[in-house]
Order: sequence, then structure tokens, then C-alpha cells
Amino acid sequence: MQSFNQDISNNFLKDAEVSLTIKREDLLHPIVSGNKFRKLKYNLLEAKELGKSCLLTFGGAYSNHILATAAAANQHGLKSIGVIRGEELKGNWFENPTLRQAKQFGMEFFFVNRDTYRLKDSESFLEKLNSKFGDFYLLPEGGTNNLAIKGCEEILERDDKAFDFVCTSVGTGGTMAGIINASHSHQYILGFSALKGEFLKDSIANLTDAGNWKIIDDYHFGGYAKVDLKLIEFINSFKAEFNIPLDPIYTGKLFYGLFDLIKKGYFRSKSKILVIHTGGLQGISGMNTVLKKKNLPLLKI
Repeated sequence: MQSFNQDISNNFLKDAEVSLTIKREDLLHPIVSGNKFRKLKYNLLEAKELGKSCLLTFGGAYSNHILATAAAANQHGLKSIGVIRGEELKGNWFENPTLRQAKQFGMEFFFVNRDTYRLKDSESFLEKLNSKFGDFYLLPEGGTNNLAIKGCEEILERDDKAFDFVCTSVGTGGTMAGIINASHSHQYILGFSALKGEFLKDSIANLTDAGNWKIIDDYHFGGYAKVDLKLIEFINSFKAEFNIPLDPIYTGKLFYGLFDLIKKGYFRSKSKILVIHTGGLQGISGMNTVLKKKNLPLLKI
């Protein structure tokens, strides 16, 4: 599979006099889709080069990165270990669609409480993991490291030089950093944060030397994995109009924010906008489980 650029249009976009193109990175792979495919590409090559037989990484119960790592490891004949935030999941992980599928790909889980999880980058905790599981290739939470950024630099292609703006969702910052590094000086990169707080600005600044970018942090809907009726309705209406599914964690917030900025006249007339669809669609089923308990409408897949 490979990604491709898909133009979309409606009366709203025509009235705003902007063109909108979606880079369908979500179609790269049925499981390891979007930015996860890009982030893992060179890390997998490095793990094999170093003779590692096991990948170890971190994530929450509905993590795209956890599932992508499990699937990629399985495909490449490697073992995988997921250090999962939330000790309470230990007895009922099989009720979680993300973890259930990761287990089917052979991932071994190690559930830790939230206080312990915060120590995931400490040398002492990593030493304990090494003692428990033996030698492994370490992937950080979300998958962002220098090799991940290298992979994400391949998202933009030669023909994408024609766009004035490139928009992406932001979690750990690796995807956006790669896009910034691959962009041209006339392009402006907008990152729509899925997280509450302004720390992402410093994170991006530490990952790239370029200055043609900005973090938009007005559309996180309360923080990571937080949604409301307004966002659900937008995602479902977007799917109905364009037949393109969005996930509620990242791309749903990205497109909601982008459309709102267009409505407010943020972009000059005749602007050419490229939006990166980073995948993450596996998270829809898990979110629907949560929405059902809250008696909210379900997301359409």
C-alpha cells in the first residue's frame, strides 16, 4: 500500500477560496498506518542491525503506538513487550480492543500504575525492565526518536512543494518535526495539539532548527483522549460528506480546528493547504466503548 493525495471540496471551502488536499497516510498499512508506519520504519531496521530480537515500548490502553509496534514486530519476526499505563487493566485487558489485538500479534504486557509509569524514562526503571525481560530494543512512548523523525521526513514528497500550508496533528512531536525538516522555506507548518498545555512548543523546538511552524493548541477538547458531542458530530458529518474516517484522538481534532480556522479567515485567499491524515483509526472502536457507557452517539467507522 502507499499513501496518496486526495482533494476535497464543498461550498464552505469554495466560499473561503482555499484548496484542501488530504495526504492519506492512513492507507499505508491496515494496522501499522500513518505516522506509526513512518516512525517504525528505520527503528525496525536499526533493531535488526543491532541483532535485537525484541522491541519494548510504552503506552496507554488505547495507544496506536502499542498496537502498531505489536503488529510490526510480528511481521518482522520479533517479540514485543508493552509497558501499559494502568495496573487496573491487568485482570480485564481482553475487554480492550486495542490490547486484545496487540496480544493477538504476540505482545507481552507489563501493567504498571500511573506513578510507576511516570518513571518510564528513568535509568533505574529501564534497568529493572532489562533485568525482568532481558535484552531489548527500546522504543519511547509514542515512538518519537531521531530515527522516527527521519522516517517522518519521508511524508512530504516532491510534488508537495506546491502547498503553502501543511497541517498535522501533534502528540509527541516527532511527526511534525519530520514534516518541518522536509518542508520548503515558503511553506508554513501548523501542528494541531491533541494535548492540553503549551509544552509542545518546547518539544518541537528541541527536535528541529527550522522556524516555519506554529502549534495550534485551541482544539484539544480538554486534553488527550477527551471528546464531546460537538467533536463526535463533526467527525461523523465529515465521514458522511467525504467518506473519510477520522479518529477522535488526533485527526478529528485536527480537522475540526482547521475548519474553524478557515471559517475565521485565518488563511489568505487562494491558499493551498495540505493536511496529513496520520491514521489512528483503530482507536475508534475503543472510544465507542467509552461513548456507549456515557450514552453519547457512536463514531462511524
